[in-house]
Amino acid sequence: QVQLVESGGGLVQAGGSLRLSCAASGRAITTYTVAWFRQAPGKEREFVGSLSWVGGSTYYADSVKGRFTISRDNAKNMGYLQMSSLKPEDTATYYCAAGGQLRITEASMPNYWGRGTQVTVSS
Repeated sequence: QVQLVESGGGLVQAGGSLRLSCAASGRAITTYTVAWFRQAPGKEREFVGSLSWVGGSTYYADSVKGRFTISRDNAKNMGYLQMSSLKPEDTATYYCAAGGQLRITEASMPNYWGRGTQVTVSS
C-alpha cells in the first residue's frame, strides 16, 4: 500500500505560482507513475498530468500544458506539481495519485490517491 499526502495548496492571485507537494509513504514510489488530478466544485474530476517512472516521460492536459510541471524526487519519495501563470479557472482541489501504469492519462484509474489540497486563484 502507498499512502499519499498533498500539501502546498492555498490562495494565490492570478498570474502567480504555487508548488504542490505529494509525500508518499508505505512503499517507495520508484516504480510508480505519479499523477495529479483536480476537481472544481460542481465539476467532474479532471486529469492534470503525469510523470512516468520509466524514462521520466510526462503527459499533460492541454489546459495546463506549458504552465504546469510535474517532477519527483525518488530519494525523498516525493512528487511535485509546479504551477505557474495561474488562472481563476485553475481553482480546484488537487489530488496526487500513483499507479503502476507506465503512463497515466485521462482514462486511467491510478491505484492510490491522496485526500487533496485546495488551490484558489483569485482574479
